[in-house]
Amino acid sequence: MQRLAREPQQFDRVLSSMCTEPHPAAREAAMRFLATNPGDPATYQEVATLEGRAVDALGEVAGLADPHGYVASGGTEANVQAVRAARNLARDADGRPGKTDSPAVVAPESVHFSFQKAADVLGVELRTVPLDDEFRADVEAVEAAVDDDTVLVVGVAGTTEYGRVDPIPALADVAHDNGALLHVDAAWGGFCLPFTDHDWSFAHADVDTMTIDPHKMGRAVVPAGGLLARDAATLDALAVDTPYLESTSQATLTGTRSGAGVAGAAAVLEELWPGGYREQFETSMADAEWLAAALAERGFDVVDPELPLVAARLSDDLFAELRAADWRISRTASGELRVVCMPHVTRETLRAFVADVDALA
Repeated sequence: MQRLAREPQQFDRVLSSMCTEPHPAAREAAMRFLATNPGDPATYQEVATLEGRAVDALGEVAGLADPHGYVASGGTEANVQAVRAARNLARDADGRPGKTDSPAVVAPESVHFSFQKAADVLGVELRTVPLDDEFRADVEAVEAAVDDDTVLVVGVAGTTEYGRVDPIPALADVAHDNGALLHVDAAWGGFCLPFTDHDWSFAHADVDTMTIDPHKMGRAVVPAGGLLARDAATLDALAVDTPYLESTSQATLTGTRSGAGVAGAAAVLEELWPGGYREQFETSMADAEWLAAALAERGFDVVDPELPLVAARLSDDLFAELRAADWRISRTASGELRVVCMPHVTRETLRAFVADVDALA
């Protein structure tokens, strides 16, 4: 058999990803728990204990003193599970449609594409509404879209394209006034927002569920997403019987999961929260502001960064030439260059990128 000779992707020119180099503490813990399965906690008790510690730490990050949840494969799984829980909780005690037999989710146009998957898999309607002039959810548009069939309203705390934070308290009011739940997708932004003045967390609003991913700004190994819920009943609505395991029920979606991801998340949260994450955010935010200013000085239209993400309007030719120069960059849906200032994106990296912009423009 031919030996595998290829090396993994290097991060030195990756500007579009919301994943990053894992912290050494996460890497070391992950290696020790590679063969464990948190999907059967009664058998794999040590990693189950670590998962409890990770969930407690995520609750502290997100302002929830008594969190319920688990370490998921990523934001997609957590978002799908939030929709599933809202749909299931709207059923009656016998599992039949209670509130509605046509469940709907209302979300801003900036919502992650995982909600399209959730709607397709779970048989719910996804209604997306326009954004305001600042690329945030328009509360009046959300309110107009909500009706008796709505089981979930979604707000985003750190949008994938522009790094914007929706008005979470107002969205929570709209959801609960109409008998729906409020889910916050803070998959990327959740490890930045504690160090800002945004109202986004369980402490700021009556949030029911949240996605917050350690394997993004949290610097855990992949995969390590996070699903948090305010109430135990939310996870109960997801549970199924598992009679052939030592554990008798399971609320997760994937079943077998990565013990490496769980252990790595627990280790890095204990290593970096809160001081290390604060320092990281301040550095990444300063780098984003530097890049935004550098591109604006060169005449490009730039969306002011609110979190460490920069969007700017480049010509198609320049974008293609930068890609050909091996910069891993992406576009927003409306065509702007999108640069995510993750921990591996240093000021030196950004200076080299801007130098290539100058050379190729």
